[in-house]
Amino acid sequence: MKVLVTGCAGFVGYHVARRLLADGDAVVGLDNLGPYYDPALKRARVAALRAAGPLEFHVGDLAEFELLRALAADVDVVVHLAAQPGVRHALVDPFSYERSNLLGMLDVLEVVRRRTPPPRLVWASSSSVYGGNVRTPFAETDRVDDPVSLYAATKRAGELMVHSYRHLFGLQALGLRFFTVYGPWGRPDMAYWRFAEALFDDRPLELYGDTAASRDMTYIDDVVDGVVAAVRRPVPDELLNLGNAEPIPLERLVETVERAVGRTGRRLSGPAQPGDVATTFADLERSKAALGYEPRVRLEEGIARFVEWYRWWRSVR
Repeated sequence: MKVLVTGCAGFVGYHVARRLLADGDAVVGLDNLGPYYDPALKRARVAALRAAGPLEFHVGDLAEFELLRALAADVDVVVHLAAQPGVRHALVDPFSYERSNLLGMLDVLEVVRRRTPPPRLVWASSSSVYGGNVRTPFAETDRVDDPVSLYAATKRAGELMVHSYRHLFGLQALGLRFFTVYGPWGRPDMAYWRFAEALFDDRPLELYGDTAASRDMTYIDDVVDGVVAAVRRPVPDELLNLGNAEPIPLERLVETVERAVGRTGRRLSGPAQPGDVATTFADLERSKAALGYEPRVRLEEGIARFVEWYRWWRSVR
């Protein structure tokens, strides 16, 4: 099978591409190596991918339509993971979300639908679309008309765009709502990374909002299992959750990172940040039925793996 992975140098994109290469698939990667966080980490991921298998990698942007069209010309599946992430960054650079998450989504949809026959599309949505919902666990059938961040709004807009293209052109397109993905080769803006970094640097741990607030922390290998299952088998579903079905309070996350690092940090409390939600919690019944999805890695094991990797990364960066 030949697969185009957009956002190939990103956190999830790297791991998905690596699994596909290990399985013997042909992988075409596209990434703009953007500056949202240190591009050196992205380049290191690409180098690791090249060492893992015959990756065809291209530096380019989703807005380069003809390049995107050429890369998708003979693939069986497009795995669209490229996006502008982060809830808080939208307060600084809102237009980057327009370019990546709206125009970028449209470019991918147009490339897919103009091909004959169209390749299947598997793409990354987000648990952020559940916004201010209070009923848990979050199910794919819940209303998602209360986004509380621009990031969430762009991801929900992407879902609606894909829905219209499925209706108009009969595309086989599946959106996967990721729930707080963590693990080795992760993103430096994520809380677990920032906590580990602060502990190693002997700095205070910055905590925002209520420490009882919780996130459905999902280990990267489990998410990759779900994405690759979607690549392997066409499913009629339009949207599926990929989570761990266990909300982790912020205080438990901090304590788990502290145990893995072997240090206790001083807490520095601050107000809740704009766009943050009280909890995320995935209902996995549909993804289990459609993909055989079953998360396996518990928080303590996953954080320990991340910290082991992070020690190595600090030594080589």
